Amino acid sequence: MEEHGVFAAILASGDNTFKYYSEGEWKVSTSGKSVPIINPTTRKTQFKVQACTQEEVNKVMESAKNAQKSWAKTPLWKRAELLHKAAAILKDHKKPIAECLVKEIAKPAKDAATEVVRSGDLVSYCAEEGVRILGEGKFLVSDSFPGNERTKYCLTSKVPLGVVLAIPPFNYPVNLAVSKIAPALIAGNSLVLKPPTQGAVSALHMVHCFHLAGFPKGVISCVTGKGSEIGDFLTMHPGVNCISFTGGDTGIAISRKAGMIPLQMELGGKDACIILEDADLDLAAASIVKGGFSYSGQRCTAVKVVLVMESIADTLVKKVNEKLGKLTVGPPENDCDITPVVTESSANFIESLVMDAKKKGATFCQEYKREGNLIWPLLLDNVKPEMRIAWEEPFGPVLPVIRIGNAEEGIHHCNASNFGLQGCIFTKDINKAMLISDAMETGTVQINSAPARGPDHFPFQGLKDSGIGSQGVASSINMMTKIKSTVINLPTPSYAMG
Repeated sequence: MEEHGVFAAILASGDNTFKYYSEGEWKVSTSGKSVPIINPTTRKTQFKVQACTQEEVNKVMESAKNAQKSWAKTPLWKRAELLHKAAAILKDHKKPIAECLVKEIAKPAKDAATEVVRSGDLVSYCAEEGVRILGEGKFLVSDSFPGNERTKYCLTSKVPLGVVLAIPPFNYPVNLAVSKIAPALIAGNSLVLKPPTQGAVSALHMVHCFHLAGFPKGVISCVTGKGSEIGDFLTMHPGVNCISFTGGDTGIAISRKAGMIPLQMELGGKDACIILEDADLDLAAASIVKGGFSYSGQRCTAVKVVLVMESIADTLVKKVNEKLGKLTVGPPENDCDITPVVTESSANFIESLVMDAKKKGATFCQEYKREGNLIWPLLLDNVKPEMRIAWEEPFGPVLPVIRIGNAEEGIHHCNASNFGLQGCIFTKDINKAMLISDAMETGTVQINSAPARGPDHFPFQGLKDSGIGSQGVASSINMMTKIKSTVINLPTPSYAMG
């Protein structure tokens, strides 16, 4: 990995320990402690990051608050110009950032590079969209409401919230970080990033690209450390004016503690794939394999349960199994399709779901195989509602198939889940597709395609335990601003005085 050149400033020492970012500078924590980052493939320490203290968090928040005031007054075109510059730098340095993703989260090399480029494109798109959205206001007149004369003019515009706390997940530590950073910054907020431990070094490299672009000190900061020590301290900090979080159950706990501030929460999912009798089964099988097993199933929008009509289930399962047999399994450096899951605890959890399904009679379409954090792709057929995997999110390369007698059964199973992120329907009948889509209690329904987050400007949201608010470029910009109204009061017009 390139641990020199433009990224030399973020290294704290020769043993792959990295600094945190505050007040426009890369710093070593006064705690004298670090947090290890374990390579999922080797299961050995790959990197270390600073274990920041609560006092350091306080300084970051104070710096962010002070910087935001002048940043909000920076011309909109200038904010956009800096974002475009950061995007270009990010894409120019995709190789070392991608190498971090491979080593930290076992993302296949080709997908890691794609994530960095996609992130740069997102930042640029956000800069352009921000100029359009924030460059317009509204003009209202009072006599459009009954009982009023034209004596009041109201001018409205969007103004920043203040300090945004961004907490992205391990699986897309660059892309889902910039999806929060760019909207916050173009809107005139300052931003404090708390990256996931697995993925923190990739995020620190990304933050350095913003540093190189020349953002003012304090406008963007990045603190690292143990969630147990600074997690609640950050999310409950009085200096935070908005929280944008992507992850799992932790988000529910954050929402209960955060108080009266705007929340943008994208949490877990149990994305259901309903296959009707008239579906194109080749398309459905390809989408299930791509949707369920890309990045080893470690995606919030992965297909998590297949609900297929009994009459076509055997054919579909055969087609899926044929495709699973062609997937490559191994280290991310080799661009394998299935790579190790992020932690040993994740692998243990996935295995517990598999063993529960085995005990309760599921049909194993492949032999269950695991080496360390590496789990071979597995399709479980004839899964029943009493099995944990019918409801719980494995976040791994294991996919349950539930056979249904009619579309209503599929809808019922989907809606009985405590999750409601995305779902998908495969059918050639658009009328059925629309009716089922309307009935599914999910934030998004894909027709004849697997669930997906993106393109990044599409609105993206969940219901129930899958989240609060909507993401996507425009949605995030609007969420990270508030309406400011200025009312001009005029004297009563002469014609109304007669």
